[in-house]
Amino acid sequence: MISADDPGAVRVRDRLSHARVLTFGEAAGAAVRVHSIVTEGPVSFALDYEGSTYSATLRVPGRHNAINAAGAFAVLVGLGFDPAASLAGIARFAGTGRRFELHGVVDGVSVYDDYAHHPTEVAAALSAARTVVGDGRIIAVHQPHLYSRTRLFAKEFADVLEEHADLTVVLDVYGAREDPEPGVTGALVSERFADGERVAFIADWQDAADHTARISRPGDFVITLGCGDVYRIVPQILGSLERERND
Repeated sequence: MISADDPGAVRVRDRLSHARVLTFGEAAGAAVRVHSIVTEGPVSFALDYEGSTYSATLRVPGRHNAINAAGAFAVLVGLGFDPAASLAGIARFAGTGRRFELHGVVDGVSVYDDYAHHPTEVAAALSAARTVVGDGRIIAVHQPHLYSRTRLFAKEFADVLEEHADLTVVLDVYGAREDPEPGVTGALVSERFADGERVAFIADWQDAADHTARISRPGDFVITLGCGDVYRIVPQILGSLERERND
């Protein structure tokens, strides 16, 4: 299965000698073509495949999930499964851990977690959040992953967060396999925001959780972002929200 929307993937397809290679995506020539995508709330879309059109509404939001569904559909029909039954099964998928995962709601503030850890994924997660937040605001709690990635892509992360979130809290870097680099902290991201009033770099997690609770209001959507251990701050955020509302 090859993405028809990615030029590099298309070049790979042209080099393959397999008897059947299915492409999927929004491109006009895709064997499984996704179109008519509606992203408000749970995403809905249509798929064209072998002269027939199939439609579905997913239980997860976001334009990227419509394209993911097209890829899953291509895998299933490529293995010989019935197209309608395949799409019906995909539509029942309710999501997976650390992908747009709801952890709790306190006084109308929803707290989610997502594994997004590079600019493209962060943009996709926040764009999906925008389709369901309604009149509320999106508050991103971003944990940069790797010192090298933070150093190289701090501006890209700042641009994406500032474009797609209303407010951002930046934690310190999760180094994973890398040793610390002098001068490389989460501040590299926050300092690159054009509007410094919309971002705060807070290294201490409890302080970050308390700050997030203070700036949130009913209807807001808090989402932690990163592939490190940022999900561990979620209980602290929920606890801070509870204390903020009870004080």
